[in-house]
This record gives sequence, C-alpha cells and structure tokens, in this order.
Amino acid sequence: MSFRKRNAVISSANPSQSTSSKIDNAPIPGVRPSPVDGRPATSTGTISLDSLLAGHAGLPLGTSLLIGEHGTTDFAGVLLRYYAAEGMIQGHQVHVLGMHESWRHELPGLSTDDKKSSSKSESPTDDKMKIAWRYESLASGGAPRDRNAVQRQSSSTTGTNSIFCHSFDLTKKLGPTDVKGQIGFHPSASVPGAPLPKDALSPFKQFIKDIAYKLANSPASWIHRVIVPGLISPTSYSSSSIRPEEVLQFLHALRGLLRQYPTRLTAVTSLPLSLYPRTTGLTRWMELLSDGVFELIPFQNTAVHVPPPSSKSSSKSDEQTQGLVKVHTLPIFHEKGGGSSESYVAHGDLSFSLSRSKGLVIKPFYLSPVGEDEQEQKKSESKKSMEF
Repeated sequence: MSFRKRNAVISSANPSQSTSSKIDNAPIPGVRPSPVDGRPATSTGTISLDSLLAGHAGLPLGTSLLIGEHGTTDFAGVLLRYYAAEGMIQGHQVHVLGMHESWRHELPGLSTDDKKSSSKSESPTDDKMKIAWRYESLASGGAPRDRNAVQRQSSSTTGTNSIFCHSFDLTKKLGPTDVKGQIGFHPSASVPGAPLPKDALSPFKQFIKDIAYKLANSPASWIHRVIVPGLISPTSYSSSSIRPEEVLQFLHALRGLLRQYPTRLTAVTSLPLSLYPRTTGLTRWMELLSDGVFELIPFQNTAVHVPPPSSKSSSKSDEQTQGLVKVHTLPIFHEKGGGSSESYVAHGDLSFSLSRSKGLVIKPFYLSPVGEDEQEQKKSESKKSMEF
C-alpha cells in the first residue's frame, strides 16, 4: 500500500506555457463577452444603441450595421462619429472610407461627467484597502505581508477595469491625450482631371484590399472598425462607383471579411434614404448584406444642420424628440432567437433626441397629453411679453 503526502504537487506546468496562456487571456480594451451567448462585443459609443442590439449590450464582433436616414440631416453621421471616437479612445484601428482627414477634428470629446466617474471608481478601492489593512495578515496565517506589493496589486486591478462605453460632449473635440488608437482615411473618388491607369482598382476594391492586408499583418489582439459615411452619395462618390454591381460586390466582400475575422472586425455604414429609398431593389439587397438595419426619420420641423445645444440651454429643449427610429433587422446568432433585452423594441415605437451632454439617445416614443403644448407656449409668450 502506497502513501502520498497531502498537498504535494504532483506535476507543475511549464512556466513558459503559463505565461503565454495569461497573455492570450488578457482582456482587450473595449471588448467584453455578450450576456446572451458569450460572443465578444464592443460598444458603438452610444449607450441606448448598445441596448437595442439583440441583447448583446453592444455590437458583436464580426457583424455590421446599416443606418439609413431620410432628409438632409446628419443624425446618422453623429452615430458614426461616436462610433469612431469610442474606437480611438479604446485603442482600436479605425478605417474611414469617403471622408477627408479633417473629419478627424469633428470627433466629439469626452464629457466631464465621464472623467469624474472614472476618478470616483478608483477612490473607493483605496479606502477599502486602508480599512482592511489590519486584517490582511490573517489570510497568510499571521505572517506579515508587504504593503507596497498590496498597493501595486490594487492599482493593477483598478487599471484593468476600463470603461466599456464612454460619454461624449458634442461641444468639445477629442483631445490628443485621450486618443490611443489610429485612424486612416481612404478616398472614395479620384482627383478630378487626373488620368486613371488601366490597372487602377475602384475605391471599393482598393479599400477592401487595404483592410484585408492590415487584418492579415496586425496582431490578433487589435480590433478594427470600418466606417462608411454616406454610402454611394453623389457628393462623395463618382458616377462609376455608384453602379449597383460595384456597391453590392463591396458589401459582399466586406461581409466576407467580417466572417473571416469574427473576433477582430466590425463595420457601420450610413445610407441616404432620400436618394435610395427602401422600395428600390438596390437598397433591399444592401439591407440583406448587413446584419443590423436601422432607419432614422427626422421630423420636418427639425432645423437642418443645427449645431449642438450650448451649456446654457435648458434640459427640456435638450431632450426634445427630434425623430423616429425603426429597427428592421438585429444581429441574431443562436437557435433560441435572441432578440432585444428591451421590450419596447418589439411592442412600441422608438424616437431619438440629440443633446449636448447625453448625445443621441434612443427612447420610447409617446405623445404628450392634450393641451400641454399649448400651456407651455402660453407660458413662454407671457415671459417674453414681460421682458423689457
């Protein structure tokens, strides 16, 4: 009969293998598992939009969104700028098609509330460590421990708990100190008057070629974001690029890259529905080649290209409903159906409002009680009449 000492280590793993496994399992900034099926998801930069994406609390990696907008407003462009700013802060690689490098200076900056919340999240851990300092020797059997080592460990744990979705301020610009990622711009049209060589690729094919090269030659921990504002808009694309075969081949190739790199790539595209309505066959095929489809319908009384409200504006004017939102398609991955965690997505109408501090907020749409608007107008008129 053989005896073996208790708590004896039979075999120890290779230290090189253990270190490599820790590196592989290191958390990627701006990425967390989906609560539905554990797929990695990243934030779109808009909290209300993240909550609508089939219960994944973010945009799952390897998927794409198509945001159509009616009229001449640019609310879809605001969502794209939030999406790009979130990627720049998280250290992701951002690729933009069809915009000039000046678009970089239009990205919104971090709000002061977001910076205060990040500083407050670090302070409670320090207070807790100071209170429980006298009890830390009990865990090691009464042996004293190094206090500096404990402080270094606590600071490392707080550093890993990064923010998943930041809050932005439209009146501020994204500062260079907050930027951790890189952004690249790809032209969508050739220089007017310059002759094109015979072997020159179209802007769509050249863009797909560049993205595929960067994905193949970048580390596996790098996250890439593709942004296509105003797809096939006449102001950004030439007449040869607007052909249906060019557009559908581009979306099909982009979908192939998303399926080839399901843990490293996401894409968001905007489409002017006033030029390409949903009743046309081209738009329907574009929606079929996208994983999620949203439609923004601004109200007609909304002013065109209105700057964001200033800090002096009231909260009621900031939260004023500016349009409707229709959800046509959501990313669904499993047999159970998934669906959105918000019940009003399937049972009610959605609206959106744009404010300085809260950004673009998607919320349930409801009509105000009868007579409430008239009372507010009378109050505002009476105040104006009393002013001298």
